[in-house]
Amino acid sequence: MAARRTPDVLPTSIRRLVASAIRDIPDFPRPGITFKDITPLLADAAAFAQAIDVMARPFLGSVDHVAGIEARGFILASPVAYHLGAGLIPMRKAGKLPAPTYAQSYELEYGSETLEIHRDALAQGRKVLIVDDVLATGGTAEVAASLVEEAGGEVIGISVLLELASLHGRDKLAGRPVHTLLAV
Repeated sequence: MAARRTPDVLPTSIRRLVASAIRDIPDFPRPGITFKDITPLLADAAAFAQAIDVMARPFLGSVDHVAGIEARGFILASPVAYHLGAGLIPMRKAGKLPAPTYAQSYELEYGSETLEIHRDALAQGRKVLIVDDVLATGGTAEVAASLVEEAGGEVIGISVLLELASLHGRDKLAGRPVHTLLAV
């Protein structure tokens, strides 16, 4: 079962504004990969504000915590959490969190990684929105959701700025609501 797509009622003008503020960097971090650079978006106050509003809007009133995935997910998750009146939970690469953690390793489109969450990050049943910049193969989001559940939380959705639809990452997130600002 594929992940559920949240209703898409985003005006074309907002999509254009956000899309124009994301640039492609070919062959980064290695040959054959086209990196989606969001730093121009972050520097454009209007585009950044629109992106945060759109990423948060479907989850208003339903979130206790926002889990941001290292590293660019932190940048987006922090204002989304503020917008939603929710706490922020960092999900970090191995060895970066100071207290005991749950950890899972996974494969990326260009290597492997381990993601961690503090064992005491969540009280049982807390509603969590996972935020990241890009949904590519789905491995990172899948592991993030698994870690949230292992820590006692309930994943109520995954919100990403950009989805690389051709990589079918959504397929790994069966049954989970996935909200995407832009799909390319």
